[in-house]
Amino acid sequence: MLIKSIRAYRRDLALTWPYTIAYQTISTVENIFLAVELVNGIIGLGAANPSPEVVGESPDQAFANLQSDAIARFVGRDIRHTFQLIDEARQQFPDLPGTLAAFDIALHDALGQFLGIPVVAFYGQKVTALPTSITIGIMPIAETLEAAREYVQQGFQVLKVKTGLDVAEDIGRIRKLREQFGPDLVLRVDANQGYTLDQLTQFIGQTDDANVELIEQPMAVGTEEELRSLPLALRQRLAADESLKGGEAALKLAQDPYPFGIFNIKLMKCGGIRGAFDIATVARLSQIELFWGCNDESIISITAALHAAFACPNTRYIDLDGSLDLAEDVVKGGFVIENGLMRPTGMPGLGLTDSSL
Repeated sequence: MLIKSIRAYRRDLALTWPYTIAYQTISTVENIFLAVELVNGIIGLGAANPSPEVVGESPDQAFANLQSDAIARFVGRDIRHTFQLIDEARQQFPDLPGTLAAFDIALHDALGQFLGIPVVAFYGQKVTALPTSITIGIMPIAETLEAAREYVQQGFQVLKVKTGLDVAEDIGRIRKLREQFGPDLVLRVDANQGYTLDQLTQFIGQTDDANVELIEQPMAVGTEEELRSLPLALRQRLAADESLKGGEAALKLAQDPYPFGIFNIKLMKCGGIRGAFDIATVARLSQIELFWGCNDESIISITAALHAAFACPNTRYIDLDGSLDLAEDVVKGGFVIENGLMRPTGMPGLGLTDSSL
């Protein structure tokens, strides 16, 4: 089945409310979309929201790339050769993960619809459902507790708390959350590279009885050797994020003693589903657990990450709440969340509905 057309779009999507992380405050997000139409009328959708601070590619660059002749040349190619098409795109756009992610996701969606099965079923589903964390930005303790209370009332069982600006305040927020919500609420922390080794050690020591499940990217990229000096029990709770952009980085981070016992995979860092599986394979062979994350993204790319995550036997955690922060989106469907548990819909491709593209 041949590709009839490929079209790129861009949309500024407002957030429900702004939030702060260690290095910026975010109120709107620009997402880039790609529609791949087959000659039989099937339309596969892809999306990208790369973070320039992390991967060096902006949404503007991704949009320009997706409108280029290099992408237009895939018109007329056979969707059944999806892996070959993605490999060719990876050669054409090295180190441009947003561009690759949109293309990769759109092709997977079209191929799944053509085959009549979900993308996750094509790869073999290993996980049925997992609780997704819901993210609380950096804010005062009172506002943190208010946001947490609202999320718990909505049925979410796992909170991910952004930290990294003031370690003393971070410790206070985590301890107060545990005090207010008891032992059943799962707490995760994302410091977004905000700590030094001394601050990380202080945070861990003073929140030990708060039972923080994991700490995501506590220190700056390039300080991985410092983390290797920590006891194994602590390193197993640390998750690589900004340090982990693709398979080559995964290989380096998997060298014993590994600095992170958990790999956070984001499609916007590694270039889509195929790139994600490069990392996932290294992690599985190294007995490193997987934690799937996201930026503020459309349902399209969030769903793609969910399908990839559930095809991997070493997936233990998901943080796929990026589309929940949006006040608007261009599609519906994709996944179901019930009492915080997230799962695909079981529909062909990515199971997207009601597209406005």
